[in-house]
Amino acid sequence: MTLTTPRAHLSAGARSGEAPAGHAARSGAGSAGASAGGSPSAGAPSAGGSSAPARRPSREADGLAVASFVLGLLGLLVMNILLGPVAIVMALIALARSTTRRGRALLGLGLGIADLVVLAVVVTANGTVSWSLAG
Repeated sequence: MTLTTPRAHLSAGARSGEAPAGHAARSGAGSAGASAGGSPSAGAPSAGGSSAPARRPSREADGLAVASFVLGLLGLLVMNILLGPVAIVMALIALARSTTRRGRALLGLGLGIADLVVLAVVVTANGTVSWSLAG
C-alpha cells in the first residue's frame, strides 16, 4: 500500500513555506510555529532575530523585593550581621529582574545598608557585635 499525495498540493505548499496538511500534527509542531495562514505567530521572534521579546517582571522578583524589605526591617532589631547583607542581595536581584515593586526593593536595599551601618556603630561604640535595647 502506497500513499500518494497530489503533486500540485506539495509544490504549492513548498513555495509558500507551509507544511502539507497533517504534517504538523505528525511532527508534533502543532500550532506553535504557524497559524492557519502559515505566518509565524505574534509571539515568535522574526526570522531576522532583530528584536528580543520583552521580559516581563515575574512574581518571583516581586517576592524578592518584599522579602528584602521585611528582612532589612527585621535586621534593624536582631541579627543585623546576617539579615543586612541578605536584604541587600535580595533587593539587588529583584531590581535586576525588573520587579514591579521597585520601591520596596529600594527600601530593602536601604534598610540592608542601614543594618550594616548600625552594626558598625555598635561595634565601634562598645567593641562587641551584640547590642540590646535595654542599655
